[in-house]
Amino acid sequence: MTSAEPANAGLFPRYRDRIPDWEQFADACSRPAPVTIRTNTLRAETDELMHRLESVGVRVETIDWSRSLVRVDRPVGRTLEHWLGHFYIQEVNQTLPVVALDPQPDETVLDLCAAPGGKTTQISARMENRGILIANEPSGRRQQALLANVNRLGTLNATITEYRGESFPMTALFDRILVDAPCSAEGTVRRETALRGGATPATIRRLSRLQKRLLARAYALLRPGGVLVYSTCTFAPEENEAVVADLLASSDAKLAPAGLPVDTEPGWTEWEGVQWPPALSRCARIYPHHLDSGGGFLARIARPTT
Repeated sequence: MTSAEPANAGLFPRYRDRIPDWEQFADACSRPAPVTIRTNTLRAETDELMHRLESVGVRVETIDWSRSLVRVDRPVGRTLEHWLGHFYIQEVNQTLPVVALDPQPDETVLDLCAAPGGKTTQISARMENRGILIANEPSGRRQQALLANVNRLGTLNATITEYRGESFPMTALFDRILVDAPCSAEGTVRRETALRGGATPATIRRLSRLQKRLLARAYALLRPGGVLVYSTCTFAPEENEAVVADLLASSDAKLAPAGLPVDTEPGWTEWEGVQWPPALSRCARIYPHHLDSGGGFLARIARPTT
């Protein structure tokens, strides 16, 4: 970089003309994200958790739109409260797919790509450990983290399966399904600075093909009247809007408003000359400067009753 080049000249060059408030976006991408924890309401209450952390010198700060999210001023993974399962260390943006999914007690829910378990345990907490939760993870190595977190946080209504998501074999239909898909992870740039230039085209193409298969299989498992949330932690439209547009074109799926309690940007309806249905604007793009967190995308998809 020469002295004449702006400080963020190499940051995601293909999105520079598309992401609003670029300077705020770039500034957020260049700073470490704050440490955020989600209270595990199966084991603790937020007020009591904050009191216990403050008693050992941790400074805490609540987040106004969520009763369970707390920012802390230091790593807390070695605290007693962590080992007791009172909280899960989780970026704010990573909690939004489950907020959009809105699982309820006594429902039947599928988390198709479940490891390492942050969203699985969040779903279980919102279900109050009641109902049926299938947490699917095909990778044996990643299953270990999923199992550890499910046990640590006291998740009792989850059954762990290890099928390839795109060929998940169950014939039972689910009330709600989360597809937090494997992706190029551009939204994790605050941790993974090697992604500042964006993911490679080959990586994006490969993952987009997998994501389309995962979403199609998930929709086939959704009961009429059910809700499906598709989410990623990337900015690549080929992995986001293009995947959802493919489902809309091949099924009776309908996009519903994301229903999030925070400000986001609408989904894109065009990219590099490719046009997508206007309904794609109902999707949510989350950028790091929105929540001082990571970035990502989500779509809330409904299956008609008739």
